[in-house]
Amino acid sequence: MNSEEINASPRSGLWLMLYPLWQWLVLIPLAVLFTVLAAPVAILMCLFGYKRAANLHIASNWARWIAFLTPLRIDIEGLQHIQPGQSYVVVSNHQSQYDIPLIYGYSSLDLRWVMKAEIKHIPFVAQGCRALGHVFIDRGNPEQARSAINRAVADLPHGTGILFFPEGTRSRTGALMQFRKGAFRVAVDRQLPVLPITVIGTRDRMPSDSFRITPGPVKMVIHPPITPDGTVDSDAVERLSSQTRHLIASRLEHERSTQGCSDAL
Repeated sequence: MNSEEINASPRSGLWLMLYPLWQWLVLIPLAVLFTVLAAPVAILMCLFGYKRAANLHIASNWARWIAFLTPLRIDIEGLQHIQPGQSYVVVSNHQSQYDIPLIYGYSSLDLRWVMKAEIKHIPFVAQGCRALGHVFIDRGNPEQARSAINRAVADLPHGTGILFFPEGTRSRTGALMQFRKGAFRVAVDRQLPVLPITVIGTRDRMPSDSFRITPGPVKMVIHPPITPDGTVDSDAVERLSSQTRHLIASRLEHERSTQGCSDAL
């Protein structure tokens, strides 16, 4: 099956009926194989001082291969808002496990991810993430989370960003949940610009608490960065959080209304 056939196949009813076989016999085994092969290479590159290259090439290509094999039809907006060499606090809504390959593979950013502590128990994934500098936090232990994030931010190389899902977990309904303030405290304390990202359609590909994958379209919208206003207090954190959430929520609502109009037609 060539790339054109793979990209066209989600439109076929027969393909969708047979897709569970593809998921369990092709997609998942190959995704596991790529993870097992990529993790040691990334770890070795990090040991020899090539952490940025490991993130931008090994990890990014791992994500792209998963997207290709699913297959996802990817639409990206706003890459022009990213300034090369700038560090960002990247903030995204969280709808699915597929948010990870979408952002990792197609944002062009060198990122350290803030991720739940449970991931550090997954073989190969945990070792690779640790080597790449991703941050494991215990969501039930705020003190540990703050300490881990502060250490990671203090060690960020120039031009490397840190990514948060401020909802704290994947949305079960697709509706945007309330934001936790950790990402915005980091941005205010370090005076780093926030780069909001809206991910759309990933929940349709793999809903929360489900192993059922469905191929199809996804979109990533990279909004213009929001620069802290120079003040360092709780009001500045709240303003930054509200601005960011409004941007992400507005784009989600726009996509829903657009889809509604398309369905009506």
